[in-house]
Amino acid sequence: MNDRIADACPLVPLSSSLKIGNEAPDFTARTTQGDFTLSSLRGRWVILFSHPADFTPVCTSEFIAMARAVPQFESMDCALVGLSVDSLPAHLAWLEAIRARFGVTIPFPVIEDPSLAIARAYGMLDLDARNSATVRAAYFIDPRGIVRVITWYPATVGRSVAEMLRVLRALQRVERGDVMTPEGWMPGADVVLPAGQTYDEVMAAGPDWFMNMQPDDEA
Repeated sequence: MNDRIADACPLVPLSSSLKIGNEAPDFTARTTQGDFTLSSLRGRWVILFSHPADFTPVCTSEFIAMARAVPQFESMDCALVGLSVDSLPAHLAWLEAIRARFGVTIPFPVIEDPSLAIARAYGMLDLDARNSATVRAAYFIDPRGIVRVITWYPATVGRSVAEMLRVLRALQRVERGDVMTPEGWMPGADVVLPAGQTYDEVMAAGPDWFMNMQPDDEA
């Protein structure tokens, strides 16, 4: 592992938990596509996601699904970046095994993190953890480098790529205007207006002031 990673990661103290609204800790590391620096993707959305270990069935199913969804993420100007604490040789062997067995090429970089520096900076691994298995985490990072969504799953439960796409679409929609998205929102569905903050605003909105739905003008 390149020593630069130890210098670059701790933008957030390792004793604290990374939270929504924090700047994503920057780092430089080796990946299956060469050296990579997170901040090189500023100006784009990024989903940085960890998996517990290479050559495991749940992780393999996720990587196949994510690889197949890359055109959808790319259409929303979002880069996928994978990570685990396994070594670069292990990553390369696993990705080749996926290609040989399932005919799927993994087009996004997969970071090695054997020193656990990135895992700890992002809170993927407890400081007192007794093994190196990271949680199944995903960090949605906006074009300014700010963490907007964090999801964690246990090692035994695979993520939904469809839900990752839905969350990204919702984030991008609320970024473009003064609206919010309700439960299960998909493009074309109604959006929610912010609730009134003054008596006059509440009176003008009527009895639905606290949940004022309207057709999306972008539909």
